[in-house]
Amino acid sequence: MATTTTTTMPMPTTEPAFTVVDVGGTTLRVGSYSPATGEVTRVRRLPVDGMAQDPDAPVSVLQERVVEQIVREVTRHTADLAPRPVGVAFAGPITADGLVLAAPTVWGRRGDPLPLGGLLTQRLGTPAVVVNDLTAAAWRYAATEPEPFCLLTVSSGIGNKVFRDGDVLLDAAGHGGELGHWVCDPSPDAPLCDCGGRGHLGAIASGRGVLAAARRAAVADPVGFAGSRLAALCAGHAGRIENPPLAKALTEGDPFSTGVLRAALVHLAQAVCAVFTSVGVCRYIVVGGFALAVGERYRQLLVEELVRQGCFGLTPDRIDAMVALGAADDDHGLIGAGRLLASRSMALSGQATG
Repeated sequence: MATTTTTTMPMPTTEPAFTVVDVGGTTLRVGSYSPATGEVTRVRRLPVDGMAQDPDAPVSVLQERVVEQIVREVTRHTADLAPRPVGVAFAGPITADGLVLAAPTVWGRRGDPLPLGGLLTQRLGTPAVVVNDLTAAAWRYAATEPEPFCLLTVSSGIGNKVFRDGDVLLDAAGHGGELGHWVCDPSPDAPLCDCGGRGHLGAIASGRGVLAAARRAAVADPVGFAGSRLAALCAGHAGRIENPPLAKALTEGDPFSTGVLRAALVHLAQAVCAVFTSVGVCRYIVVGGFALAVGERYRQLLVEELVRQGCFGLTPDRIDAMVALGAADDDHGLIGAGRLLASRSMALSGQATG
């Protein structure tokens, strides 16, 4: 089974639309979510005012810029509308009360925790619920997945969330679902993660990690690179390798690019096997810009590595069936944040009108 159905069923509620925001490592998205239809509309996408725009800026400066950007875009989106709850999906570990503990792909190095939920509620004058982006995305798939599942994102970084018994498995301090920061390479010269640590899964197997590995491989093996489809797509220059041509070369079966990705997937497959053997989740949904750009080829290569390593007690056919690609869009956080808000709509309505 290659994909999972994400058709959104109408939700039995009369609540007005919510404003939903998704803040990733490179893109900020803002839109309206209708509980009545389960759809997002009026979506606007723009670059995040984070480290991707100004990598040398101090963490505190980037934090301030991101907060200002969210306030500005929400205000613009809701102009002439009555105040309504806001749901924010944010790329980083977050406590139950909306405290952002870190944001490696947004402002890089770990700075002081940012009380984003409280700041937005105060600045916007309406309740703002802030959750990890994968936590939000899991709520999207909870509507269509009957069994417990693990959502994996492979994009600027790597993250995961397990949804079981009606909720995402996290503690109040935000711990859990951060496989991207599992140290899978303890060597002193392991790739550097955006958070400042070395050898993290996200530094090796994320879209950024695979891109860096492809560039290193092109320099280390100039003959192999020169004869590759990737080289043809990059005019033969290792310095011109970017994720779009890399993804295209992978979808076309380029052996050079495939070898780079296979090496990264060894570590991701180890992480999946650890989740499977520790908590018994038998469903894995893969999303994220890089993985979905490669598409079915990405899923196939991950399954091959999982079969090679072995998931205790599962046959190859069962392993193949347990891995699926998510919807080929970037609305996961928006739809999920809206569904999460809808699940809390009565409490939020009480706050807004009390």
